[in-house]
Order: sequence, then structure tokens, then C-alpha cells
Amino acid sequence: MKFTNRNIHRDIAYFYIGLIIAFSFSGIVLNHRQDWYPMDYSYETKEVEIAVPDNPKNIDSELFVTNFSKEWNLDEAYDDHRLRGDELRVFYDDNVILDLDIKTGKGLLEYKRKVPLLGHSMYLHKSTNSFWIWYSDIFGVAMLVIAITGMLITKGKNSFKKRGWKLALAGLLFPLLFLILFS
Repeated sequence: MKFTNRNIHRDIAYFYIGLIIAFSFSGIVLNHRQDWYPMDYSYETKEVEIAVPDNPKNIDSELFVTNFSKEWNLDEAYDDHRLRGDELRVFYDDNVILDLDIKTGKGLLEYKRKVPLLGHSMYLHKSTNSFWIWYSDIFGVAMLVIAITGMLITKGKNSFKKRGWKLALAGLLFPLLFLILFS
């Protein structure tokens, strides 16, 4: 096999085509996660009501969560919780989530499942597994190789030297302007 820009570009792109598609698709979905977050779906929900102290501001959230989790036989599955203002969110194993208003004691217990394919590709996009991080870094380098070899493939009047640099510059300016204007 001859090592030309065209061959390197083609073979690396072929090798990573699945990951390119998965990252592209899950990246688009993650960009719109406030409107639509299809990583998980609820297959069962229960309205719940929990007795809360008269003054919810004095709640020791760890003790509070531990106590009602024991009542529901979820203490073994308890993972973590987050208290923001009057909203308490409790995370249990197996994708069980409780959202509770600590003023009223009313909430919703949701049992969720990962959406096939899409939810799994989003997991890849968000993973913090050290092997996957290294693999993703290698993928990032491969994407740079694909970009650089792609710039060098075409010769003549449509080459990078003659025409491509203008489009590349425009492609670089757009995200820079976005960062300057909106961040």
C-alpha cells in the first residue's frame, strides 16, 4: 500500500466512520437536550407524597433522603441527591429518579430505561471511562489527520492553496465570532 494523502485520508475515515456518525448524531442531540433529551425514557412513574418538616430550610438532606429511602426499600439503591432551592432530586441505581418539592412533599418517582442506540451513543459522547477518553483522544488526532490530508488531496484550481484556504478561513471565523459575541 502506498502512503498518499488520499489513501491515509480514506483509510482513517473508513476506520472511524461508525464513531464519526455516532458522535455527530449524539452531538446534535446534546445540543438540543433542553428541548429533547432522549438518552432515557420513563417506563413507569409514581406520584409520591412525603412528610416534610414544618421548616424545609432546616432539612438535613442526607438524613432526610436516607430515611424515606429506607421506607421505600430503596436505601440499598441510593446513589446521590441534589438540593436546589425547594427542589430535591434523588438518584438511585438502575435509573430510578425522584423529583420532590420539599415545601409540599409532593413528587414524582420515575423508572427509566436507556433509549436503544441513541441513548448508548450519547453515553459514548459523555463517558468518563479512562479507556474511552484515550480512545476518543486518538479519534481526535485521527480527525485532525483526516482534515489535514483532506486539504492536501485536491490539486489544481480547486486546491487548498488556490481556493480551499478561503473556505477554511471562513469556517474558522464563524466559531470564533460566535465565541466572541456570545460567550
